[in-house]
Amino acid sequence: MQRTFVLILLVLGLFVLPAAAAEEVFDRFLAGFDYDTRADMKTDSKRLIKLLEEKKAVLVDIRFPEETRAWRMGFGLFIPLNELPKRLAELPKDKIIVTACPHKDRSSIAMAYLRTKGYNARYLTDGLIGLAENLRGDTAKDFLEDAGLAPAGKK
Repeated sequence: MQRTFVLILLVLGLFVLPAAAAEEVFDRFLAGFDYDTRADMKTDSKRLIKLLEEKKAVLVDIRFPEETRAWRMGFGLFIPLNELPKRLAELPKDKIIVTACPHKDRSSIAMAYLRTKGYNARYLTDGLIGLAENLRGDTAKDFLEDAGLAPAGKK
């Protein structure tokens, strides 16, 4: 009986301790939140394009798979928000991670989560719709060439 009680306590500890640690990390994130953090946590499409051309950032589309099957950018990573915790290993630690969705609701959640995990993350303020608006015609062609994303022989 005593052994069962100890086993139950150990199992409960496996769930309670990680939750408490996660809460502490988020508490630290919020406690350190200031005007600089507020400015640093976001970027717009024009700045993102520049960061991608300079190879300083990675775009992460965090929409549901059905959304990305309907339409998507031809570059970046596609990691649905609900898969982000188990797919962190796909994200580089040495680049700015810019999370994006059509507007900014889910991408701001993803950005906050990634920051608590130690990533330099930002969310796209004008969303994927704003990015699409900024990547039209010659701008799209030039971006793909400058970022090294144009297909071979298509420059």
